[in-house]
Amino acid sequence: MKELELKYGCNPNQKPSRIYMNDDRELPIKVLSGRPGYINFLDAFNGWQLVSELKKATGLPAATSFKHVSPAGAAVGLPLSETLAKIYWVDDLGELSPLACAYARARGADRMSSFGDFISLSDVCDVDTARLIKREVSDGVIAPGYEPEALKLLKQKKKGNYNIIQIDPDYVPAPLEHKEVFGITFEQGRNELNIDKDFFSNVVTDVKEIPDAAKIDLAISMITLKYTQSNSVCYVKDGQAIGIGAGQQSRIHCTRLAGQKADNWWLRQNPKVLGLQFKDGIGRADRDNAIDLYIGEEYMDVLADGVWENTFKVKPEVFTREEKRAWLDQLTGVALGSDAFFPFGDNIERAHKSGVTYIAQPGGSVRDDNVIATCNKYGMAMAFTGIRLFHH
Repeated sequence: MKELELKYGCNPNQKPSRIYMNDDRELPIKVLSGRPGYINFLDAFNGWQLVSELKKATGLPAATSFKHVSPAGAAVGLPLSETLAKIYWVDDLGELSPLACAYARARGADRMSSFGDFISLSDVCDVDTARLIKREVSDGVIAPGYEPEALKLLKQKKKGNYNIIQIDPDYVPAPLEHKEVFGITFEQGRNELNIDKDFFSNVVTDVKEIPDAAKIDLAISMITLKYTQSNSVCYVKDGQAIGIGAGQQSRIHCTRLAGQKADNWWLRQNPKVLGLQFKDGIGRADRDNAIDLYIGEEYMDVLADGVWENTFKVKPEVFTREEKRAWLDQLTGVALGSDAFFPFGDNIERAHKSGVTYIAQPGGSVRDDNVIATCNKYGMAMAFTGIRLFHH
């Protein structure tokens, strides 16, 4: 199959629509279920590249959760703690496979953004992962293969219309890629940059030591940014993205956006949040939304009299600003990557509030000295990679 007709393009009025090969090769994919759309394939192909590179860099199974051609989450398959299993709503599933752990992390870190995602898996989808996917609201999945029982489970989603794509893991794209805008064709070499632990050897701060585990987190951050709409920054902790700020014109807005997501991930682990008593029958999405409101500044939207009764068995106590700040001050060891240089030290000031200890960025700003000095102020280690990672 050299081409596949699609229902429509980005929007229903954009017809006709298809994906096809410009050379004599076959498309490297098979659609096993459903009818994936234009944006689904954009998410799938970008996500597949991301997880393939994560696995190459770490040696671990990887998963990503994509929405609108940027990752909402990305992770490798490290075991889940009891707390993480609980905040990701998978504590009832028992011990999970490494691939299922990767998707639980990728989906769970920012569940509000991952709602209705397109999933990419680096490895053959196993039953554990399929069970997890089956109960989440998702548009589809791409993987190099599916265990028979896993495929059977996934085909039960959306009354048999769930989008399931199998990709040839040996497929290698042409070295030149093309994009057409306003009838004009753009050509560029593919971004084949290899990101591994050696990518972070040029440490420019007073603190020079970046442990191997932190280098892995920085690699996850930079690989994630390679497939995130620019400008973008990514906070990573223990093998998973915990805050991604994508598509902002101002870098400080990226840093604040991603930092707030990282803060929310950590706040969800507070005993006060873990102890929320939800009414029976409240779905995961509604619980996610209630938690998001509860830990934010608009908590009265869910705690007001006549409102809280719709969600909780017992009215929760207010999670005060002071309590939240004290809890956030316990978060440390976070890695932060940026797809281009930080132009001002304010990005570092904001990153510090979210527990960032290790940073990687290209460098090259006329204010690099100010950025380095701000890192030194907080005892951070920062590496200059010398490589920009814009993605559009």
